[in-house]
Amino acid sequence: MAALRAGHRRVLAVLASGLLLTVAGCSPNAPEDGSDGPVDLLQQDWEHVPGVTNGGDVLEVSSTARRIVEQDGGGGQPNPALNLAGTHLVAEGDFTLRASFADVTGDATWTIQDSPPVVADEFRIEPAGLRLTLRGDDLGIALFDGSRPEEVTDPRPVFEEHVTVPEPETTLTVRRSGNTLEIADGEQTLSTLPCDGVFESGELWLGLSSEDGSFEVTSLTATAPEDVELAAAGPAVARAERSEDGLQALADRKRPGFTIGAAVALGPLVSDTDYAQELIGNFGAVTPENAMKPQHLSPQQGVYTFEEADAILAIAESRGMAVHGHTIAFGEALPRWMQELPAGTEEERRASGEVLLDYVTTVVTHFKGRLDSLDVVNEPFDVAQGTSLQEHVWYRVFGPGYPAVVSKAVHDADPDVKQFINENGADVPGERQDALLELALETNAQGGHIHGVGLQAHVYDLDTDAISPDDLGETLDLFEDAGLRVRISENDVTDDHGTEAQAEQYAAVLNTCLRSRTCVSYTTWGVDDRYNWWIDGRGELRQGHDFLFDDGVPTPAYEAMRRVLGG
Repeated sequence: MAALRAGHRRVLAVLASGLLLTVAGCSPNAPEDGSDGPVDLLQQDWEHVPGVTNGGDVLEVSSTARRIVEQDGGGGQPNPALNLAGTHLVAEGDFTLRASFADVTGDATWTIQDSPPVVADEFRIEPAGLRLTLRGDDLGIALFDGSRPEEVTDPRPVFEEHVTVPEPETTLTVRRSGNTLEIADGEQTLSTLPCDGVFESGELWLGLSSEDGSFEVTSLTATAPEDVELAAAGPAVARAERSEDGLQALADRKRPGFTIGAAVALGPLVSDTDYAQELIGNFGAVTPENAMKPQHLSPQQGVYTFEEADAILAIAESRGMAVHGHTIAFGEALPRWMQELPAGTEEERRASGEVLLDYVTTVVTHFKGRLDSLDVVNEPFDVAQGTSLQEHVWYRVFGPGYPAVVSKAVHDADPDVKQFINENGADVPGERQDALLELALETNAQGGHIHGVGLQAHVYDLDTDAISPDDLGETLDLFEDAGLRVRISENDVTDDHGTEAQAEQYAAVLNTCLRSRTCVSYTTWGVDDRYNWWIDGRGELRQGHDFLFDDGVPTPAYEAMRRVLGG
């Protein structure tokens, strides 16, 4: 990443993707030890960090208990926040970080990582870094080296210990010297540990979080030796530019008003210049991949963490990109509190219904005017490609008519957002497609406001999932005759038959969609295979190769898409 260098000067404010970043450099007054002056991190941008409020001269941190749950609602992995959209540090060498903690109730956790984590649907890949957790006079120290654990959802540190601090309200120092880390409390060294290979990226991403309490950070500074450049840097997306020969630019010329979109994650968007340029250069719409799912928006009942979703929307808005919201009523990605809402009696269903509708109203009102469209119901049918409605919490509380209940609540909160029901396996004619059409029409007959359907178009196996132009064309005609619009909402294609077969399938879906008046947009479910990870049936982490870019390089599928668009 091209850093914003500070040296002995103050760097001017940078307008980055709609986020005003106060990028402060090092103080012109060097301290007596010959190092650069401190970067005051309290004065940097913390606006989009869940659980963190900037009080001017103090950062106030409260518990969010963010977790990533598994599809069946079991298990779960902590997902503490980093300052992604704001400021991170560039320190290509030794560094010293100091943080002062006050009013600690419960725990105070300070995270320093050399890259953002990769957050997938059901797991988080933990990067290399250090996590310090203060609880009373106990300081937990955990060092991660970024290696792949045996169980992805249970990353284990390569070094872990607990030490006693003299005072629970303390100033902690983290000092890197070569391949050694020193953790100190004031002048007292608490621990010295090897950190070979941990902070090799030259970047430091900082996080503050609490599992079950709150605390204040009254001072947070960074310094480096005189021969090491230290700087505060904004997000990578600030340097990305739209391409006049990119996919969206080509689509604008071929079919004005038609959008080419991609599902995006905040981590790579702010940290990876390749990913940021691929997105901004080629796409005219974004779908937050995970940031708007219930477990990310409301990890505790009545607690909302909109910050990361807001950051994605702010970037999109600053670049004139449309936003498709994803998602409201869904049986997966639910926080535990939502999964466990009681529905055994009529009284329980009434009370739980009020809670769920309050969630819908709060979320849709928060994003009102910022979304072009929204998945109000996502994957309603059973996962075995059948036609029965999944009996998740929305079904248990409201019954089989829950899509209409949710649709009406969404419309009451934002009558202008276009509502969609999004489903997989309905891209080709068959019983599942018929069931989706019937559900959309029945929802509207019950007072709902469904504008159209999202056809996910996932092609995980070209032998069984391939979508022919004829089948897709017949599908689009069916929904058009019913007065419904269609989004190709999550298209991705495996390369298990080679990249040319992959390219042909991508081109077939896009070309068929472009030719239909009822197909209003096309979205691929990812940007770069660098962040395309999944867990196989044996629990092993695997990298997919399904997207239009692979490790910063356009794939044959990308070139095939360009040809369809006239490029």
